[in-house]
Amino acid sequence: KVEQEMDPHIWLDFGNAQKMVDNMLEGFIKADAANADAYRKNAEQYKTMLSDLDNKFREGLASCSTKYFVHGGHYTFGYMARRYGLNYISAYRGFSPDSEPSAKRLAELVKKMKKHNAEYIFYEELVSPRVADTIAKETGAALLQLHAAHNITKKDWNSGVTFAGLMEQTLSNLKTGMKCK
Repeated sequence: KVEQEMDPHIWLDFGNAQKMVDNMLEGFIKADAANADAYRKNAEQYKTMLSDLDNKFREGLASCSTKYFVHGGHYTFGYMARRYGLNYISAYRGFSPDSEPSAKRLAELVKKMKKHNAEYIFYEELVSPRVADTIAKETGAALLQLHAAHNITKKDWNSGVTFAGLMEQTLSNLKTGMKCK
């Protein structure tokens, strides 16, 4: 079960990401037909990478002890959770940067984490894990980062991080958090 919230992170469903590549390819070819072959080649390579990521996520999340995860941030991973059959809940309703979870919401999350024996709570890149920390203190859970791949630091940029690399780290942390074999 995935809470039904507004989630603009459509690229975290790698099938959607492949459609995005197709749409960008169409735009590049329309704008610069002379280089269409190069654009097609790059798009196919990128779609192959996305397909490989999709397979890694399917295989990596298939043997988890739990399919349940709590994110102490804004509703970001709904598309990913739906694609891989995960039960996902976030502290914040929606994705407004101005919203704050209520004390009632935090109590609900603590109760759900205890019910599911969740040993980890997730937080998102470049966002203070304050809410995740609060829940962790109440439950004894440890924190793990998930990356939505829409924000990177200058240091990350300069070191050449890639979407695939960020997603593989996210997969690794999901596997740890959901006790996957």
